[in-house]
Amino acid sequence: MSLMTTPATTLYPERKGARPLTAEDLWAIPRVGAPAPGPDGTLAVAVTTYDLEKNEGRGRIWLVPARDGEPRPLTSPEHSSADPAFSPDGRWLAFTRKDEKKKAQLHVLPLDGGEPRRITTLPLGVFDPKWLPDGSGIVFAAMVIKGHWTPEATAAEVERREKDPVKAHVTEERVYRYWDTWLTTGEVPHLFVIRPDGTGLRDLTPESEVWFDWMEPHGQYDIAPDGGEVAYAGILFDAARSLLRSAIFIAPVAGGKPVCLTADHPASDAEPRYARDGKSIVYGMQHDPFFYADRMRLMAYDRASKTHRALLEDWDLSPAHWETATDGTVFLVAEQDARTSIFAWRGTGEPRPVVRGGSAGGLTLAPDGRLLFTLQSLSQPPEVHACAADGQGLARLTRFTETATAAFATGEVREMQFEGSQGETVQMFLVLPPGYEAGKRYPLVQVVHGGPHGITPDAFHFRWNAHAFASPGYVAALVNFQGSTSWGQDFAKRIQGGWGDLPYQDVMRATDALIASGLVDEKRMAAAGGSYGGYMAAWIAGNTDRFRCIVNHAGVYNLLSQYASDVTQGRAQSMGGEPWDGIEGIDRWNPARQAKGFTTPMLVLHGERDFRVPVTQGLECYGVLKAKGVPARLVYFPDENHWVLKPRNSILWHREVLGWLRRFLDA
Repeated sequence: MSLMTTPATTLYPERKGARPLTAEDLWAIPRVGAPAPGPDGTLAVAVTTYDLEKNEGRGRIWLVPARDGEPRPLTSPEHSSADPAFSPDGRWLAFTRKDEKKKAQLHVLPLDGGEPRRITTLPLGVFDPKWLPDGSGIVFAAMVIKGHWTPEATAAEVERREKDPVKAHVTEERVYRYWDTWLTTGEVPHLFVIRPDGTGLRDLTPESEVWFDWMEPHGQYDIAPDGGEVAYAGILFDAARSLLRSAIFIAPVAGGKPVCLTADHPASDAEPRYARDGKSIVYGMQHDPFFYADRMRLMAYDRASKTHRALLEDWDLSPAHWETATDGTVFLVAEQDARTSIFAWRGTGEPRPVVRGGSAGGLTLAPDGRLLFTLQSLSQPPEVHACAADGQGLARLTRFTETATAAFATGEVREMQFEGSQGETVQMFLVLPPGYEAGKRYPLVQVVHGGPHGITPDAFHFRWNAHAFASPGYVAALVNFQGSTSWGQDFAKRIQGGWGDLPYQDVMRATDALIASGLVDEKRMAAAGGSYGGYMAAWIAGNTDRFRCIVNHAGVYNLLSQYASDVTQGRAQSMGGEPWDGIEGIDRWNPARQAKGFTTPMLVLHGERDFRVPVTQGLECYGVLKAKGVPARLVYFPDENHWVLKPRNSILWHREVLGWLRRFLDA
């Protein structure tokens, strides 16, 4: 096959070190959180470190100078702390710290000296504190149980349930569990306010039954500049259309019933942010409730006229986060070409990139107008950075990861483009092994990302780290096939109803291009993927014998039985039909219907608490392989969800995955 390709370009050079990266190294790297600025520009940053012996992580909050100087710790290493927030006058820091029951409670720390003081004892913990603009109170989120609306009633119900020997879940809801959590137990987030001295606790959203985003509950609300109102995004179930969507709500801080601002919108609305003058609320709006990667349009709600208007309706990128500046500029974080960049939009035209390269996150604005954020790349873990509003003067402010990353080597990272299966340009990253020798052909590992509507980004992934796959002496290829995000709506949506079609062809074309380049040995190739990437692993197994082994983590195997998943909204569009109407479309792209072609050895890994891709998907795939006589190995985690998050489980995961690759690629 003749393919049009562009020469690979070097993104990041090889970094020398005493030895290649190991799984233990990944857990030795501190995880740097988003910056929280104080009124004088000083930053508070939560940094999590992990103890393999104790099999746990602990967060510690550090004070980082605005421009130069060494960080100093604000909290002790004995307790896990997070969520720092400066008081408006800069004298106090609010933060959360886990109590003896592992529940995060709100604390306040005097910054002129003294010990932190706990000011909440809520039964299910608290998260995401923010100060009222005048410093008179702290707003935070906490879970309560439906029907047991007060903290006291929730505590009594928790105690009753702990003593009750019956643990059954009973429901008539379509969505009754999510990710790794049963929703039948009735926990929902409420917003509370409390005085800094711990008195005057009040519920701002009494009897609210909406959820915050289950995957990322932080950042779902904002406080008006005058402190009189909060706006938040809440997930609700639209019974009339039998679908989940999120909407924008407001609630008065003085007390009163929350009001939904976007009840008539067709799909999800997200992340309300007050303009600095308080006149409007900027939020995101989707149009298609059945396509989870539908492009986010930026909207504004005029608080005086109570009207909505589109700000950025035609921009082909999809912002995931935004912050407003005093001059009216909106700074947006959005994917573009497998990077997560920061853009500035000044009210007309298209947003202009101000930070590009790698992946930015945790964006906030300093009092002097600077942008503060974390920045990472395929070869560099996240650290806090800052730049001017126009992108000038980009500077790294923290170096928490420097000691850990100096212990190991990483290979050169390249970027390459090739002709995809529709004549479209498709991008991929290549990670070479440390000590790469030009002219030598290396084993290949195709690492297929999940989603499918996501990307393999220019980011340092702690669970699927590209250097971990390359470190044994392999070339890791990371293809952003058609269906991936960050190349516009059409590029992402075109694989709907045909999961196994264009992405499979793109992965195969990438493989052909790498063989043709002389970089890889076509007799020693493997494929690995998780979630949708696991779907593709099973699809590859049924459609080609080009690979010597396959790794399938938490993979979708049977599209029909995948209806046991937590959320089934949009399945007809994504999978080609419904079980009662369009079974032929489901069967056409169902890996379970391709089992006749299974001959390639496969490692199957899955977690018991995976409600997104239920564990039976992995067990069914493994059972078919063993019954057919195909070499297969099962790794089953009873205490993990869709991801492997516990440090020592992760060490085992890496040992099994790399051991499986070594068994077949090094032979």
